[in-house]
Amino acid sequence: MIPDKFRSFRIFDDENGYRAEIVDQGIDEQSDGDVVIRAEWSSVNYKDALAGTGKGKILRRFPLNGGIDVAGVVVESKADAFKEGDPVIMTGCGLSETRDGGYSEYLRLPSEWLVPLPQGLSLYEAMCLGTAGFTAGLGLHRMEANGQRPDMGPLCVTGATGGVGSLAVDIYTRAGYEVCAISGKVEEFSWLKELGAVQCIYRQDLHWPDSPMASARFAGALDSVGGDMLSGLTRVIEPWGSIAACGMAGGIGLKTTVMPFIIRGISLLGINSAGCPYPLRKTIWDRLATDWKPAHLDSIAGSAIELEDLPKTFDRLLSGGGHGRTPVRIGNGPSE
Repeated sequence: MIPDKFRSFRIFDDENGYRAEIVDQGIDEQSDGDVVIRAEWSSVNYKDALAGTGKGKILRRFPLNGGIDVAGVVVESKADAFKEGDPVIMTGCGLSETRDGGYSEYLRLPSEWLVPLPQGLSLYEAMCLGTAGFTAGLGLHRMEANGQRPDMGPLCVTGATGGVGSLAVDIYTRAGYEVCAISGKVEEFSWLKELGAVQCIYRQDLHWPDSPMASARFAGALDSVGGDMLSGLTRVIEPWGSIAACGMAGGIGLKTTVMPFIIRGISLLGINSAGCPYPLRKTIWDRLATDWKPAHLDSIAGSAIELEDLPKTFDRLLSGGGHGRTPVRIGNGPSE
């Protein structure tokens, strides 16, 4: 049964300014959808912090509930594919961008983007992965579809202590790759090695060559930074290797030439987790629940927070204090 009112973390931009606050909401105040879920878990992503603070133009209309990830249980369905009691997950697909997101005790969603929770994952584990884990998995899928193999050499992961980066270190190691982690947090190097990194490189020690191509150092890379980091990587990838680009925290510019792409045959692959086609979305989640399930998920996921803790968590993340993943407990859902 859906209560008349429930709590939601809602983002406004009106005559009273840009703000986010917890409100009492009814289901008819939400975006349209043919399935209603009782949300149990969500998570905090960099995109959530930008949206919740107004420091990034994420929402395309206002007001909307925040949260680009959600996991919960179906309580009402008009769709044949889902019935009451089904555990489901949804990441991206317009959440907290064009429609109400997952920071809400109940949520109305379109069934065409809902993914049944795969066997091998709990709802809590699915949100410890969330968009970050899905992005890391999608990056590996696209690299391997483009010919990347473990015997080609090590993969580089930038922004390695963040959500995407730390999960990528674990997932890629489990998939048989040697992983080199790049991070600006030397104090986290021992943790990254526990996740599987064979080498940790301090970001400040990187000196990218000025030439369009230099001695190759990595067989491929997952880059969540962009800007100068991505530009530098294009110069040091082994022939036929791939770079999966999934972030732009370091800038949107790209300074390179066609030489590494033509002479070395490297590939630059864009990773759009929010708009990933549904069949591929299910494939990635199935692998994250099985052979790609991180071996150190408990270490990567920090202590769960509540809706009230979101603002201070956003501030910490945007100030560079991100570490692994932060699950968000919604309402009175079950523990992990």
